[in-house]
Amino acid sequence: MNYFAVFLKGIAMGAADVVPGVSGGTIAFITGIYTTLLQSITRVRPSLLGLLKEQGVAAAWRHINGNFLLALGSGILMSILSLAKLIHYLLAVGPEYLWSFFFGLILASCWYIGRQIPHWRAPQLLAVVMGAVIAAGVSLATPTEVAATLPVVFVAGSIAICAMILPGISGSFMLLLMGLYGPVMAAVSTLDLTFLGTLAAGAVLGLLLFSHLLQWLLHHYHATFLALLTGFMAGSLVKVWPWKETLLTRVNSHGAEVPFIQQNVLPVADIHLFAAVLLAGLGVVSVLILEKWAVKSH
Repeated sequence: MNYFAVFLKGIAMGAADVVPGVSGGTIAFITGIYTTLLQSITRVRPSLLGLLKEQGVAAAWRHINGNFLLALGSGILMSILSLAKLIHYLLAVGPEYLWSFFFGLILASCWYIGRQIPHWRAPQLLAVVMGAVIAAGVSLATPTEVAATLPVVFVAGSIAICAMILPGISGSFMLLLMGLYGPVMAAVSTLDLTFLGTLAAGAVLGLLLFSHLLQWLLHHYHATFLALLTGFMAGSLVKVWPWKETLLTRVNSHGAEVPFIQQNVLPVADIHLFAAVLLAGLGVVSVLILEKWAVKSH
């Protein structure tokens, strides 16, 4: 396995995870590492301690595909730490451009995952509709504000990581709904290790528990599960629609006024329309490139 390629895919996943409405799980799927990721994570279980005791660290590391997880995790971490400020700058100065790119990317991802479904029957049709309704409902939910205490941050980490590994459901948007997106981004910027360590601990627990469920669904209900993921991504398009009207603002951790509640609007006489369409097209092309890259990597 080309671990440098895995590292680059981790960078792409991290960049997606920073944007509310976009899931790193989507990137994992279209780059062909989603199944490997789930298999590797689910191997981290209590029985691993027995293997570690009997055969040593090297055997346990190979068992969990440690090189893969290290390369991918390093890419995700580096991306979040290095791109968080850039992504939020772009969201502040030209949000319709960034949203347009990801709208095209997610739209093409729906087509990509839909193509992987071997047959479309009643269960698959029901799953895609249910997934779209759930994702759209989450996307349209009104954010709340909660105190960023360490127990709350721990639980939020568990919830957000479950969303991040699920294509179509954005972990960063789940943080936004819980009112913790701003505090998390501030902690990343200032390297608040206590806050980030608590968030990471919750994320590890959530990831270990949720990955087993996803692995089971992918193995036993492959076509229906893929249809559900397709629906999740289709429903998430509501969140990444480029043109929005701000109904309510809030003051973030830096004292700046930022959008809090928004509604989608049509791009009537928008001078940015042409550039937005081009960027949406670039998002579509990016999926095609990632798909070809995934084929070459395998």
